[in-house]
Amino acid sequence: MTTNVARIRTALAVALLSILLSACGYNTIPTLEEQAKAKWSDVQNNYQRRADLIPNLVATVQGYANQEKDVLTAVVEARAKATQITVSADDLSDPAKVRAFQEAQGQLGGALGRLLAISENYPDLKSNQNFLALQSQLEGTENRITVARRDYIEAVRAYNTALRTFPGVLWAKTFFRGSKPMAEFTANDGAETPPAVKF
Repeated sequence: MTTNVARIRTALAVALLSILLSACGYNTIPTLEEQAKAKWSDVQNNYQRRADLIPNLVATVQGYANQEKDVLTAVVEARAKATQITVSADDLSDPAKVRAFQEAQGQLGGALGRLLAISENYPDLKSNQNFLALQSQLEGTENRITVARRDYIEAVRAYNTALRTFPGVLWAKTFFRGSKPMAEFTANDGAETPPAVKF
């Protein structure tokens, strides 16, 4: 009989401990970390979508604007550089890697801006259905990138806050010592000024 009472007490203790652990935030840190990593995947997915659109856009513009080879070359080179720099979910706690990724994507965005701006000099290009469709898809992708980056920034803010506030700080210093704050996106130097376009 005493063994049954001991088993019941043990079961109740385990159940009570489980309830206390779930209510005290033990799962918060891993949950927020996984959410931030998922948001990072969305960011990368949208940047990849933009990179996939670029060859078609460049080919369409190239047919109309052969004399704009320097702009087309800059876009192709910026795309190559941007697709070479990858940041895995495990690298998100390294601000230098995130900054390098962000700078490469920023250079690609600037080159794309110049490419789209040259279309103003070519009325036939501006009315080309392929160009208009690609331009529309690219604009939509840029909007998706903005939303994905905003969502990632918010997920990282929640995760980083959980690491520094009570009770998360207790869990971070005991069970989740390997959990490091993740890097956020920041504005690139000169982001407040639009790219200069000279014809």
